[in-house]
Amino acid sequence: MEIYQVVIAMLILLAAIDLVVGVSNDAVNFLNSALGSKVFSFRTIMTVASLGIFFGAIFSSGMMEVARKSIFHPQMFSFHEIIVIFAAVMLTDIILLDTFNRIGLPTSTTVSIVFELLGAAVAVSLWKIYISPEYRLGELGSFINSSKALMIIGGILLSIVVAFTVAAVVQFISRLVFSFQYDVHKRNVSTAVFGGIAIASISYFIILKGLKGTPFYDDIKHYVKEHTRSVIYTSLIAGILFSYVINKYLKYNVFKIIILIGTFSLALAFAGNDLVNFIGVPIAAYNSFEVIHLQGGEPHTFMMSALAAKVKTPTLFLVIAGLIMVVTLWTSKKALRVAQTALDLSSQGATDEKFEANLVSRSIVRSAITLNKVFETVLPESVRRWINSRFQIPETTKVSKKLKKNAPDFDLVRASVNLIVAAILISIATSYKLPLSTTYVTFMVAMGSSLADRAWGRESAVYRIAGVISVIAGWFATALIAFTVAFIFASLIYHWFWMVFVIFALAAFLLYKNHISFAKETKEKKEEIISITHVISDDIKQILTKTFARLTSLLGRLKTEYKAIVEGVKNYDDDELETINTNIKKIFDQGNKLREQLYYLLQNIDEQQVKIANNYIKLINRVQDIIQSIHFISKASKDYVNNQHTPLSKEQIAELESIAGRFESFTNMVENAYKENDFRSLKKFYKATSELEELIDLSIEKQISRVKEGRVDVKNNAYYMSILNESRDLIDSFRRIIKISIKLNKPIKASEKAEALAKQNLEQ
Repeated sequence: MEIYQVVIAMLILLAAIDLVVGVSNDAVNFLNSALGSKVFSFRTIMTVASLGIFFGAIFSSGMMEVARKSIFHPQMFSFHEIIVIFAAVMLTDIILLDTFNRIGLPTSTTVSIVFELLGAAVAVSLWKIYISPEYRLGELGSFINSSKALMIIGGILLSIVVAFTVAAVVQFISRLVFSFQYDVHKRNVSTAVFGGIAIASISYFIILKGLKGTPFYDDIKHYVKEHTRSVIYTSLIAGILFSYVINKYLKYNVFKIIILIGTFSLALAFAGNDLVNFIGVPIAAYNSFEVIHLQGGEPHTFMMSALAAKVKTPTLFLVIAGLIMVVTLWTSKKALRVAQTALDLSSQGATDEKFEANLVSRSIVRSAITLNKVFETVLPESVRRWINSRFQIPETTKVSKKLKKNAPDFDLVRASVNLIVAAILISIATSYKLPLSTTYVTFMVAMGSSLADRAWGRESAVYRIAGVISVIAGWFATALIAFTVAFIFASLIYHWFWMVFVIFALAAFLLYKNHISFAKETKEKKEEIISITHVISDDIKQILTKTFARLTSLLGRLKTEYKAIVEGVKNYDDDELETINTNIKKIFDQGNKLREQLYYLLQNIDEQQVKIANNYIKLINRVQDIIQSIHFISKASKDYVNNQHTPLSKEQIAELESIAGRFESFTNMVENAYKENDFRSLKKFYKATSELEELIDLSIEKQISRVKEGRVDVKNNAYYMSILNESRDLIDSFRRIIKISIKLNKPIKASEKAEALAKQNLEQ
């Protein structure tokens, strides 16, 4: 029995880890509306969500039976087989969820755990049928609760369509009522009705979904079922009166209260109902061990009929789980990354689009444009004008969004609609005992409301739709992958029980690797050297200072990559050149966004800054030229080596190394000028570029001689000449950048002199 004790201890450890990765994934469900509206401080939002999580976790005991008996019939399995199933499930869950979190895609922990249980149970059942002559393949249904699995699949399909459609309709109507230019204190009646509906739906959601499975719910569930309409009507009237008083007499925006209550309710429901996804399996394993330990028996023959009955979960386990979830919520960077994916896809303004357009998204956008033209021909022009006026964003709001880095992704109306619709849909599904994923509902509600709110414009629609398709595809992939991996793991552990420790080691390695990859990506994101997003400011000195800092970082990258390319060609190492090309491709992709982002900068300059902005545009264009040159050199070198063309001669390598060394010295000089903000000696830069160009010209002349003498072939000449010419273009772009930087440096120097003079006057 000692080995089972070790495995159960391992499962409890996995439960703690699963809580971390699970909260990181599901935080998107209850944080998005509050984070996106930015109506409260980050600390306030997290505090309210933490309270909801903690209380929901403590009151979640009744939901733990899902892991014990909802997917398979425990009385058909021995203690050993149950442990095999649970071990396979937890190992799969850890690997799967952490991988999705690292990618930044929200997925359903409910679907994950259900299909993992299903896959592991099917594997053990099939092997049991195969080995035991008393069972036949047709008896698989006696082991598996197949009806539950079919209900969940149906719930997935239904929830995606219904949540998206209902949210779009409700948001469209809400925007027609309030528009983007609403003043809640001048619209007491409409605001009160909206607030009443919101508070009533969220309150009923807390009662029905958030408290389900708690001791409190057992006391009130019969009353709620018998007086459902009375409960809804009473809470509706109370909500309307409360909203009216708060809005008219206390002059407090009722939308803020809705967002706060909604965040608490979704966090409560998440912890109360989804905690089973993370610790249900280890607790079921712990309960199984308690049963066999008390009753005695041989692990391979002792059948687990006791799991079919109700088993109370120790309160201490729930308290510890609640604390782990709260700590994770505050500390997990992956949680915010997953939430950011949904926020980017629903943002009202322009964002850094993370997804590439594809054939499906383009087809959907074309169809939508065609359908819109049909509506335009049917609707009278006066109606169209009125509808468009309701969706007109005030100019003051546009300007503030451009100037503020932390501008809200959407307003209070949409944030409230997201919470209300999600709460209502989940409550209705729960009342009819339909399995529903909170992740699917909350995400699709956010997407539906953003579509109806015209957040998906012509500039962003194809990318946003592509992102939604990617997330939905990920959901279905979750189910398939969860079933398959759990099936494989269970089969391995069933035949060789010691494999549980091998897979555990594999899971630990993958977790570590994902953590390192995530940390590396986070560091790279912080060190992005090209993107000028959020550089926008009223202070031109601040804009230029930040730009010069990014240019300094760019120079450091360029000299490193150029030297690495030459080294890769010298070593004829295609793997090294592939890595270099991937790194430069990231810089190239960032550079492609520069011209788009310049639009938002130019919108915020005043008349006195037009000349500076003109030079700034020239600077960015030259930076783009440098990136294109280094990208061409990298790609040409990778292709040349990958295609197994004749390696460069020692003489050619020596020439490239000489150019790379001189280029490094030159970039160091320019880099120091940016760091010290000192461009006084223009001659030294021009002299350095002239020397580099002369060195390149000399290499070209030597290559011409090699061609005339027949010492190189066609491919060698084409590649070598292109590298030298691109290097010369690179140097020419640098010369122009230095000239522009000197012009741009004058406002910084003037500002510094003004500051020094003001300080001197103040001291006097």
